[in-house]
Amino acid sequence: MKLLHLIVMGVVLCSCTFQTKHRGYVFPDDLADQVATINTTSALIEKIGTPQVKTMYGDEVWIYYGADENYRGPLAPTFTDETVLLAWVKGNRVLKTQVLEDADLPEVRLAEGETEIPAAIELNAIEELFNNIGRFSPAGLGQ
Repeated sequence: MKLLHLIVMGVVLCSCTFQTKHRGYVFPDDLADQVATINTTSALIEKIGTPQVKTMYGDEVWIYYGADENYRGPLAPTFTDETVLLAWVKGNRVLKTQVLEDADLPEVRLAEGETEIPAAIELNAIEELFNNIGRFSPAGLGQ
C-alpha cells in the first residue's frame, strides 16, 4: 500500500512541472528609453530587429511583441511580462514609438470551439478519401 502511495505521489509531483518559455522578442529593461532616441527605420532594425507585423491599411505601424509563457503542470498556460512595441513609420523615418506593458494591454479571451467558415463544405472521412482520388500523380513521374 505504501508503494502505491509513493507511485501516485511521484506521478503527481512529476505532472506539476514549472516551465517558462519566452515568445517573441526579448526586450531590454530600458526599452522605452532606447526607442525614444531612434529616428530611422535602419536604427530601429539594428537595435530591436525586424518587426513581426507591419500594418497593411492606414498609417504604417511596425509591431513587436514579447511575452513569457508559463506552464504549471496540468493547468492552462498563462502569459506574463507581455510587452508590445509600436513604431509609426513613414518612409525610412520613425515618427513615434509607444511601449505597452501588461497593464496597458486588454484582456483577450479565446472563444471555445471552432469558428465556422461561411459556405464551407463538410466532408466525412469516406467523402474525403474519394474526393482525393486522382489528385496526386504516381511517384517518380515528376509531375
